[in-house]
Amino acid sequence: MIQHFIDWFGVVQGWLFQAVVEPFLFVTGLGEYTEDAFEGVEWFLAGLCELVVLFAVLRPLESLIPVHEITDKRARWNDFIYTIIKRAGLFSMAVFFTLDPLMDHVAGLLRFEGVHPFNLESLTPGMPPAASFLLYLVVLDFFEYWFHRGQHKLRWWWGLHSLHHSQRNMNLWTDDRNHLLDDLLRDVYLAAIALAVGVAPAQYVLLVSVSRALQSLQHANVRIHFGWLGERLLVSPRFHRLHHAIGVGHESKGKDSLGGCNFGVLLPWWDMLFGTARFTPEFAATGVRDQLPRQDAVGNLVPGRDYGRGFWRQQWLGLVRMVEFSRRKPVR
Repeated sequence: MIQHFIDWFGVVQGWLFQAVVEPFLFVTGLGEYTEDAFEGVEWFLAGLCELVVLFAVLRPLESLIPVHEITDKRARWNDFIYTIIKRAGLFSMAVFFTLDPLMDHVAGLLRFEGVHPFNLESLTPGMPPAASFLLYLVVLDFFEYWFHRGQHKLRWWWGLHSLHHSQRNMNLWTDDRNHLLDDLLRDVYLAAIALAVGVAPAQYVLLVSVSRALQSLQHANVRIHFGWLGERLLVSPRFHRLHHAIGVGHESKGKDSLGGCNFGVLLPWWDMLFGTARFTPEFAATGVRDQLPRQDAVGNLVPGRDYGRGFWRQQWLGLVRMVEFSRRKPVR
């Protein structure tokens, strides 16, 4: 069945490229990008398949076993817009294929000096494709864990990343609710590491696709956990929900100390290894503390911070927070 899907995918990719993309490239004089554009069609189709699966599987589950009632449908719709932008693949593809020739140039210079580029698969010759795929998945997840720690530790970075945490009606589309600058930093970081350890372009597409699908499950509004053992093997919706919990997931030693818990993207192993894991039977309320109304020094009630309702407003306020938080500690 898997082989049939792969064959079907290849046929659709070839047809879409020949019927739509290739003629467009030659009409616009962009024929030199033909090879990259063919790979771009693969990114696009992978994202489309992800959307179909999410609608067919996770959306019904959110209706059957929700953690909470969706009280702000506009906010969920806005998350869906983020998902469409991200799953189209143009962002990740552009970064990967911009870095690819640069990494090739660096590799050429290293070979000229007698230094051969590193490749993970060369450590164990004859490794089955499935095993190498899982190896790359684990390695990239390790580096993503530390990237995520940085998003919660550096105040200017938290100013951007807090947009992702500001969804109080967390749902399956929330995974893609990110500031575009934050996405760019992450895509450059991951693409550079993937190229450095020898991940092939087609394999990178699949790695990203699998990771995104699992992260959509983690953010879904579903009352699901994996049991005592499963929770320690793979990040579950319950484990990740605590990471989004108000006053817990983004704080460590107090309300003025950034940090948090459960930073693992796919695997909770790194949290368990580095002391940031926290397991709970609860499905906590999500959001950022400074969204809540508070009392000022004289006892007046002050509204919570505005994170924006629409896409562009959220992007602008993310830049405002980045500048503000880099200058002083944010008021929570």
